[in-house]
Amino acid sequence: MTEVSKATPDPAAYVAGRFERGGIVAALVIAVSWHVGYDLTAMIANWSVYRWPAAVAAAWLAYVVIGAAGAYALLRTRRTLPGVWGFAAAAPALDVIVVAACPPGEVLGPGDWPWGAIGWLGVLLFWWRRGPHELIVFLALNGAVMLTGMALNGVLDRISFARFLMVLVGSVTLQLGYSVAAHAGASAARRAAELSAARAKADAARQVAEEVHADRLNRYAQVRKAAAELLTALADGGDPADPALRRACATGAARLRRLIAETDDVPDPLVHALRACAYDAERRGVVVSLLPRGTVPDLPLDVRRALTEAPLEALSRARSEARVTIFGGDGEVAVSVVADADDFPVRRIEGVRITEHREGDVLWIESRWPDR
Repeated sequence: MTEVSKATPDPAAYVAGRFERGGIVAALVIAVSWHVGYDLTAMIANWSVYRWPAAVAAAWLAYVVIGAAGAYALLRTRRTLPGVWGFAAAAPALDVIVVAACPPGEVLGPGDWPWGAIGWLGVLLFWWRRGPHELIVFLALNGAVMLTGMALNGVLDRISFARFLMVLVGSVTLQLGYSVAAHAGASAARRAAELSAARAKADAARQVAEEVHADRLNRYAQVRKAAAELLTALADGGDPADPALRRACATGAARLRRLIAETDDVPDPLVHALRACAYDAERRGVVVSLLPRGTVPDLPLDVRRALTEAPLEALSRARSEARVTIFGGDGEVAVSVVADADDFPVRRIEGVRITEHREGDVLWIESRWPDR
């Protein structure tokens, strides 16, 4: 039985808290109903029997005060009351007052209402304690007080003692059993929520693994297709000195480099992919400057591919120098290349706006997402 904070840092704590609160509300309803429905009725019905009715009424009100303090700790502070054993010691004292006010024949009778009801105060006071041992001590203390009162009033005959045991076992079983069951229910709810969260996490991990595997298979198929086309052209007698074939090989190499770069776990995948393509151009002797600007958001793979398709083609056709600019901001991402490259047919991709401009030998091409 642990003290629960107001915060619910995880779903398991939230579920356990809901079950815990239900148990608390039920305990309060039972205590209030018992004290008003039975204790008050018994006190009024036996008002003329008591030696000191005012003392019995004061004990009834003191029960209300102790119960209100326990309810405040349960619902507002969610902590055990400071000096809880002071309240716990005062509760059996109410039994002493009422037993003293009862004639010997009324001990254990309807007018002796506190000793069966006081156990519910223990349930409220010790709710946040770890384990039921303090509640057990409290209930045993209440039973000892009642047994002492019976002895002082000379009502320890077999019938009275049997009644004492019957009521003691019944009330202790009900009060202790309720407290243990309520906390066990909250613990079971927490465990069920933890298992459910763990299963959901495992399912999500499996789904991600399957998606990653499928994406890798798709990427490998693209790599295989790109390589096969170039190798087939060479095998069919293509001249390695042919500028068109060399450009196709350069473009294919850049695409392969981009596909390989997509598997890397890096903070900025778009810049990483373009840097890998620039590396291929530099190997051909092209001077490449890469200029990231702004903040590039986390883009889906298909968007990154669409943004880099035309700039990659221009970069692979650059003859001596190229400047690559990546800009991110205001919900837009743009990739542009300025290079001394030949014109080429641009493949239009849905969702990306592509702009071309030429001045002499210099080609400027830009991909911008989203297309608006």
